[in-house]
Amino acid sequence: MNLASLDLNLVVALRALLEERNVTRAGRRIGLSQPAMSAALARLRRHFDDDLLSRVGGGYELTALGLALLDRTVTACDLLERVFTSQAVFDPAHEEHEFTLLASDYAVAVFGADLARVVHTEAPGIRLRFKQAPTDITENTGALLSTADGLLLPHGIIGDFPAVELYRDRWVYLVADDNPEVGERLTLDDLARLPWVTYQRTYDAPAARQIGMLGIEPHAEVSVDSFQLMPLLVAGTRRVALIQGHLADRLDGLVPVRVMEPPYDAVPLREALWWHPVHTHDAAHIWLRETAARVAETIHGKAETIHGNDDRDPADRSDKG
Repeated sequence: MNLASLDLNLVVALRALLEERNVTRAGRRIGLSQPAMSAALARLRRHFDDDLLSRVGGGYELTALGLALLDRTVTACDLLERVFTSQAVFDPAHEEHEFTLLASDYAVAVFGADLARVVHTEAPGIRLRFKQAPTDITENTGALLSTADGLLLPHGIIGDFPAVELYRDRWVYLVADDNPEVGERLTLDDLARLPWVTYQRTYDAPAARQIGMLGIEPHAEVSVDSFQLMPLLVAGTRRVALIQGHLADRLDGLVPVRVMEPPYDAVPLREALWWHPVHTHDAAHIWLRETAARVAETIHGKAETIHGNDDRDPADRSDKG
C-alpha cells in the first residue's frame, strides 16, 4: 500500500462513521455536510470493497470488516494526532500539555504520586492522566503504546520497546497480625498451605513464575485488580499475599498485617517507563522521560531512609556516582 496515494482525511471520516453508525451524525461530528460525508463513505466502500455500514431496519450496523476496523481506526487516529502534535522544543514552565500514562495502582502510589508533585511544581500547565492498563497488554502492546505516552511496567512482561529504567523493588509477603498459623518467619510450607489473595493481572508474572518453579501452586481464595486492596483482604484472615516492598512501606501501620520476607531469594522487580518509538525524539516526551528518571532517584532515597541501605544494583549505583 502506497500511503502517498491515500487521503488521510478518510481515516478521520472512517472513525466517525464507524463510531456514529450514521452518515449525518458522523458529518456533523467532523464538520462535513451530509453529501460530503456520503461521498467519503462511497470512497471508503470502494477502497475496502465492503459496505462497512449495512442498513438494518431504521438504522445501520457495522459489517464484519467494519467491526474489525473500529479499534484499528481509533488507534490510527490517536497515533496520527501524536505524530502531528510532536514538538522540536518544549518549555515545561510555559507549555500546556497532557501526558497519558498506563499504570497499575502500585505504580501510581509508589511513583506516580511523586511524579505528579514534581510536575505540579515545575510545570503547572502540564496534566498527568493515569489509566489502568488492559489485561491483554502482552497481546497488543504496540497498539496500546501508540495510544498513550508511556506504560509503567516491570521488566519481564514485555520487550522490544524503548524504556527508561526507574527504580528497583523487592517482593514481600503479607499475613494478618493475628494469624496464629505463621511464626516469626514465613516458610514454603506456609505458602503451600495457606489461602492466597492474588493480583488478577500480569504485573507480578515473573514473581508468580518463580513460585511455580518452587513447586508451589497458590490456592487463590480472593483475586483483585488492585495491589492496594490486598492488605485489607489479608487482615483478620488466614490469607497470604505477595506485594511490592515499596508499597508495603507506604501502607505500614494502616492495616493490621505483618510484612514478611520470602522464604527464598525472590526475583527483584525492576520498574521502567516504556513508550512507543514514535515518541522517542519528541521534545515533550524527552522532558517527561528525564523528569521520570529524576523522580525515580527520590524513591531510591526513601528506600535508604527506611531500610538503611541502597536498594539499587551495584552497577546502578556506580553509574550515578
